Amino acid sequence: MDHRIRGHKRRVGILGFGKLGKFLASKISESNSFELAFVWNRTASAFDESVDSSLILDSIDDFKSKKPDIVVEVAHPSVTKIYGKHILEYCDYMIGSPTALCDENLLEDLKVAAAVNTLYIPSGALWGGEDIRKMSDSGILESLCVTMKKHPDSLKLEGYLKDKNAEVKEKASVLYKGCVRNVCELAPHNTNTMAAAALAAPNLGFKGVTGCLVSDPSLVDYHIVEIEGFGAAKADGTRFQVHTIRKNPSKIGEVTGFATSAAFIGSLQNAVAKGPGIHLC
Repeated sequence: MDHRIRGHKRRVGILGFGKLGKFLASKISESNSFELAFVWNRTASAFDESVDSSLILDSIDDFKSKKPDIVVEVAHPSVTKIYGKHILEYCDYMIGSPTALCDENLLEDLKVAAAVNTLYIPSGALWGGEDIRKMSDSGILESLCVTMKKHPDSLKLEGYLKDKNAEVKEKASVLYKGCVRNVCELAPHNTNTMAAAALAAPNLGFKGVTGCLVSDPSLVDYHIVEIEGFGAAKADGTRFQVHTIRKNPSKIGEVTGFATSAAFIGSLQNAVAKGPGIHLC
């Protein structure tokens, strides 16, 4: 049944049952607009009595049997790499780990797969994503920088960034500043906002958007995201500039802040009837 038919609840499948997956499942169960089609997690021990056993999917390969209208990934970038194309060929797909799309080949494959159904990118901690997209589409946006600041214990890193973060003791330290594509590969759990910005600004993309990752021991209560965009300079030297700062309450060790979970529900509500292709929500 088409989810656009009046009175039909949109069937949602959830891939991942960590903090965000549990939050989504709980909110969907209380909703008049959605119903839970299935939940999947890499380790079955994550499930508790709040989940009906009939809704637990043992293998992602069997997702079609649950007839979802949309599948939401909140697990790991590797899920999209393996299953994203197959899911999009069947229904809409909302990717909570857009860092996976720093892989150019994967991004192109999903663009092709999204010719019928829709790939949704939740805005999450990206404040003003639609405005960034409008500037990009109109050719006004010349540069974009996303700075993410978190407590060292809230950063799950790989490679040399993990080593640099281990050396941070008292003072804030810039672990990385440069092309978003590279940092997404080394910090896939902490740079989804940067990835969302790269997708919101296709004229710049993962190569053109700058990402800055800061490890700050003083941030015991918040995650901070700063977004700074510039337009092309006019003849008199002036140019458009926007600078936003977002402070998201969080506890030490948490990858996702409080407001991001709430924003994710709003994104799910907006992830409907936008047509084929890739859309922010």
